[in-house]
Order: sequence, then structure tokens, then C-alpha cells
Amino acid sequence: MIMPVASGNIAARAQEPAPLLATVPPGTKLVVGDPQTKVALQLSGLIDEIPFEIEWTNLSGGPQTSEAFRARALDVGSVAEIPSIFANWNDLPVRNIAYREREDPIGHPIYRFGIAPGVDVKTLADFRGKRIAFSPGQAQGALVLRALQAAGLAKTDVTLVELPSTGDAYPIALASHQVDVAPIGGVLIRRYLNQYGADGATVIEHGLRDDPSHLYAPQWVLDDPAKAAALAVYVGFWARATQWVNDNPQAWVEGYYVKDQGLNQEDGQYLVELTGKQIVPANWDEVVARHQKTIDLLATELGYEPYSAEQIFDRRFEPLGATALAAR
Repeated sequence: MIMPVASGNIAARAQEPAPLLATVPPGTKLVVGDPQTKVALQLSGLIDEIPFEIEWTNLSGGPQTSEAFRARALDVGSVAEIPSIFANWNDLPVRNIAYREREDPIGHPIYRFGIAPGVDVKTLADFRGKRIAFSPGQAQGALVLRALQAAGLAKTDVTLVELPSTGDAYPIALASHQVDVAPIGGVLIRRYLNQYGADGATVIEHGLRDDPSHLYAPQWVLDDPAKAAALAVYVGFWARATQWVNDNPQAWVEGYYVKDQGLNQEDGQYLVELTGKQIVPANWDEVVARHQKTIDLLATELGYEPYSAEQIFDRRFEPLGATALAAR
């Protein structure tokens, strides 16, 4: 069981930041863990317009990026909603500097709940008495807690089985009946049904929002004026790369899912349709409010100290993505 740790003085670590520099100082370099954006920038040709050096690392997801941040080996990473929340609980001060979401988050969820073959679950209320795969520090774990809340269930009404959500661990756990329910995402949804549907495996929709996507950076990087200025420019290119993917779905299937990720055309097309269009809002008020609800839920259910969601957003960067899109 992951035990709560002292949150430290998060507020003290989130002092009012200095204004961003208007230009990136010569010689500035960023180490970036954002593999999808790298490919989108390459395919679109935008990568040639970036006015400073980037060292790309093949890192993604909260555990990998947090480890790299602690080692001072990474300046910015791309993750979902949960990593920045837990990083600050675990004495790693980070802040979100860019945000995007799906245009139709309920119609295009990241995750669906996989149901083990032969298990009768058709709604979230049917989770009562079931064994559910649970990863406390990851987006899938937060989704499980939200689903229980939406169904009016408490943790004591189910059995949470702590399993890391790496690779195909959850589909395997479902197929082998280690768990009855598990959140699965991306191409694993399609593969799970293709492989085990004949045995009675199913998936259900959760009807909840699970689409936040962020760039986040350690506080010590954001406190460096040169790196902060470079990050501001990178956020603009990140937003433009997002729009390029929206506008060029077939090129994205071929260039990213097939050539870069080694998937087949059918899987790539499935993932494009699963995602739908992504948007970059110019205002984060609603985003921060949703984060606050997540922080409060996780604090209550997992025994952490709640804090203000404003403390993990660097509002200097708030308009930059949308501004870059408007200037195209």
C-alpha cells in the first residue's frame, strides 16, 4: 500500500514567479520528455522552427518523468492529471505549464472499464463486491475512485487490488481473473475484446471525464529565467503540434502509430477515432476547479493532506498555447 507522506509547505514552494522573458537567451537548452509531440513536430516540419536546442528523451508517464526530475535529468514532461498532484505530495515541487483536453471527453474517453470474462458488470453500480485493479498514483487509480464516488459506493464496498498499470498488466489480470474490473485504455481496449471477447470479456463506459493532458516542469526549472522562457516558446509549438495532429489524422496514423510505434493501420485508425479532436483552452479556471475536486477526493480516500490546486499551475503560461494557435 502506498502510504501518505508529509506534503511539506507546498504554498511556500509556489511563490509568485517572475515575468517570463520576452526572448530565449542564447545557449539555452531544454531536455524534453514528450515523445508524441516530438514526432508531430517532425512530421509537420515545425521542429525546424524551434529557436533553441532540445535534447529529446523517450520518457512519458508520471513515474518515469518524476524519477528523471529528481535526478535533474529532465526539464519538462508530458503526463495526465495525476502525476503533478502526487509529485507535490511526495516532496517533488512541480507545476503544470500547458493543458489540453478532448473536444468531446465523454464521447471519446481515454479509458473504459474492462470486465473479466464471465463477470456480470454492466454499470458502475455493479462494481459492488468486485475486485478492482487500482494504481493509487496514476490516472487509472483516480478514475477508479471517481467511478466509485459516481456510483455511490465506498472503498469498503469493493476490494481494491493494487497493481501497476504498466503495459498490458491490466488485461492480463482480467483474463486470468486476478481482478474482476480494471480501467484499460488505448489500443488495449480493442485488443482485450479481440482476444478475450469470445470468452465473455466485455468493457463498459464510465461516463466520466478522464481526458486531461499536461506539460509539467519542476519548480527549479521554472525558477530559471532562461529555461522558463524556452518553455514558454515550447508550449506554443506543443499547441501547434496538437492542432496539426487534429488536421492531419491519416498522416498521424502512418507517421506515429505505424512507423514510430509499430502498430498496424487498423490499430492506428482506432486510436485516432478514440481520441477525437483535442483542444487547448485559453483559460484554466475550469481546469483548476476540476483538479481541486481530484485533489480533495484523493486526499479523503488515500489519507493525504489537501492543498489548493492553484499551487500546481503556473499561470504565466496559461494563454500561450491558445495564443500560438490564434497567430498561425
